[in-house]
Amino acid sequence: MTRIIHVLYGFECRIFQKINRHFERVWLNLFFRTVTHLGGAGFTISASVLLYLLAWSKEQRLLAIASALALASSHIPVQIVKMLFPRKRPYLTLEKTMIPKNPLKDHSFPSGHTTAIFAILTPYIFAVPQISFLLILIGLSVGISRIYLGLHYPSDVIAGALLGTGAGCLSYFLLFV
Repeated sequence: MTRIIHVLYGFECRIFQKINRHFERVWLNLFFRTVTHLGGAGFTISASVLLYLLAWSKEQRLLAIASALALASSHIPVQIVKMLFPRKRPYLTLEKTMIPKNPLKDHSFPSGHTTAIFAILTPYIFAVPQISFLLILIGLSVGISRIYLGLHYPSDVIAGALLGTGAGCLSYFLLFV
């Protein structure tokens, strides 16, 4: 079992390094340093409030509430998992990792930014399937940005996407089904 975990970790590190090695590319830097903030607390909380305030119908307000509920409820499992699995960020363990100034110093697993963006997007993916491709692309971009910026391993991002999607599904189905 230890051997399998070691092999998987090696594979994950190679994926991480393939993404992070492009750190110095100007356009990628501009894109990923911008898109990463879509998963931050400031944006996700503001977006949830704004979506509620701009809702034009009862169903739209309920959808905004589902999104905000998913965001709020996803935060607790992220903090619990970070305490249970105190994984160091990749820039602390992998040589030659490129990072922005003043990187985060808390635990890496799971990605809170990825969790948050998938939590707020998932109810809208169910409710407005016509734009689901775009919403999923936004969520994936935030997740990849976390790897690109040297702050998370791919499994941190996958776990965050699963947690956020799970919270989004639960809140959507609680309010709409």
